[in-house]
Amino acid sequence: MNPSQPTTTTTGDAVISVRGLSKSYGATVVVDDLDLDVFAGEVVGLIGANGAGKTTAVECLQGLRRPDAGRIRVLGLDPARDAQRLRPQIGSQLQDSGLPDRMRVREAVDLFAGPDAADPETLMEQFGIAHRARTPFAGLSGGERQRLFLVLALLNRPRLVILDELTQGLDPAARRGVRAAVDQLRRSGVTVLLVTHELAEAEALCDRVIAMRAGRVLDQGTPAELIARHTGQAIIRFSLPGTDDATTATALQQLNRLPEVHAVTRADQTIAVRGDRAVIAHVGAWLAARPAQVPSDLDVDLPDLEAALLTLLNQTDDPVGATS
Repeated sequence: MNPSQPTTTTTGDAVISVRGLSKSYGATVVVDDLDLDVFAGEVVGLIGANGAGKTTAVECLQGLRRPDAGRIRVLGLDPARDAQRLRPQIGSQLQDSGLPDRMRVREAVDLFAGPDAADPETLMEQFGIAHRARTPFAGLSGGERQRLFLVLALLNRPRLVILDELTQGLDPAARRGVRAAVDQLRRSGVTVLLVTHELAEAEALCDRVIAMRAGRVLDQGTPAELIARHTGQAIIRFSLPGTDDATTATALQQLNRLPEVHAVTRADQTIAVRGDRAVIAHVGAWLAARPAQVPSDLDVDLPDLEAALLTLLNQTDDPVGATS
């Protein structure tokens, strides 16, 4: 794989196809000649710092904002011209969603439910707001509002779900429920576009992530691909107490011969093994096969998507695949 080129998934049909999307506010360019593809059945994450253009791009996809230039097709339709045909096929939960203060939870659900809607009671129970059915919108906490918008996004069995800051304001139990719902959507073949700052969430949920900066794509691929391209190696540290110099030297030789190992070093009693992520399994198997007990100070420093994004955002050169 050439790391200078973004990877794309070509299985399935393009649910979202964007070419040359641009959007400015005065002299500020928010989205800059953006190309984007999302394929049927994928869970795709848009990641990047605040101001990267993620939310503006998503609003253009839904026809909520008109781009200055570019071609957009969502489920084969133009969001600007075909809004009435497109809207019933998309479920969305946006950062700045709102409802009238006096509207009760159940009234909102009934208002948004179409003729083929999922069972509202089941959804409300799944997201922990069934007991708030008679509560007006103004009386909900921030997390409860977020859960209500998720119910509304999924209510009408959409083909495409767009989620902006999916679990913002949710407690750990609610986060688990929401993530389980996204997994269920994947299994049912629904396409999900997720905009998030929660990179552990993106790493766990997304088939592919697209990193953005200044309205352009920096790189894209599976979370593992971005981690491999833009972070350092995994490091496993441990000591082998009670071993003499000859035994330790033999151990170092054996570790150096393991697959995926790039380097083995020793500082005092601590051994450090560096390599690709797969090195963790090989070192673990080597330790487990030894007659001695597995070291109690075993520590693994594993590169993650957050480290990859920070590396990308700190680059000063052009985004991957960009032309001058």
